[in-house]
Amino acid sequence: MRHAAAALLLLLVTLALGACGDDDDSAQSDAGTHKGQMILATTTSTQDSGLLDELVPSFQDESGCSVKTIAVGSGEALELGEKGNADVLLVHSPESEQEYMDGGHGVSRKAVMHNDFIVAGPKDDPAGIKGAESAVAAFTSISKAGAPFASRADESGTHTKELSIWEAAGIEPKGSWYIETGQGMGETLTIASQKQAYTLSDRGTYLATDNLDLGLLVEGGRDLLNPYHVIVVKAEGTNRECAQEFSDWITSPATQDAIGRFGVAEFGEPLFVPDAKG
Repeated sequence: MRHAAAALLLLLVTLALGACGDDDDSAQSDAGTHKGQMILATTTSTQDSGLLDELVPSFQDESGCSVKTIAVGSGEALELGEKGNADVLLVHSPESEQEYMDGGHGVSRKAVMHNDFIVAGPKDDPAGIKGAESAVAAFTSISKAGAPFASRADESGTHTKELSIWEAAGIEPKGSWYIETGQGMGETLTIASQKQAYTLSDRGTYLATDNLDLGLLVEGGRDLLNPYHVIVVKAEGTNRECAQEFSDWITSPATQDAIGRFGVAEFGEPLFVPDAKG
């Protein structure tokens, strides 16, 4: 009898401990994902620069929202939001963003940060653009020289900016010298380096892309500013709670401070400048 009672007691203790373990696992799981998955559609520059690797884990830990990131051009990100296939957007195409908001597709749009565009190219600079007074002047010289130019050609914010510069220069870029990559910024910089072509890039991705045989040839000027905004998607069926929480979190003082520090240790300068007020 004593052996049977002892066996029964051991069984009950084992079951009780197992139940406690299940409760602990469940509690941990709920703590990490109880608000569900949030889809963040953002630009390749935030991915290629490494900024998302810095920010997203912290947001997940603090919010209880799990994040699925889709890194595409700003145009495609806005389209994903319009179709309800993303919950929140982090993009850098101001005119397209305003059209998106005017169309009633966004709940809110807040300034997050900016960096700037630069013109990179072969270090021997065959088109002679180094130190040009503007991007328009640089593009004009590149076209006249027939020097290779690598375009993202992907309807991204960078591609939109590039096209606006060609338009301001009165030039329709075409011909064998104009290389349409259809790729993100990091890949386009790599192609430009391989082909010794000029290209327009955001500064952050240029600095963060390894093994480039390209020089930074043109920079500065208001026309090369590159602002980023966070947009909470309005479409039905989205994870509005997590999207709003992300919008509030990325514009909070603590996260803005982290954005302002990002890149300083490695590059001696921040890759992005925080813009959220208050």
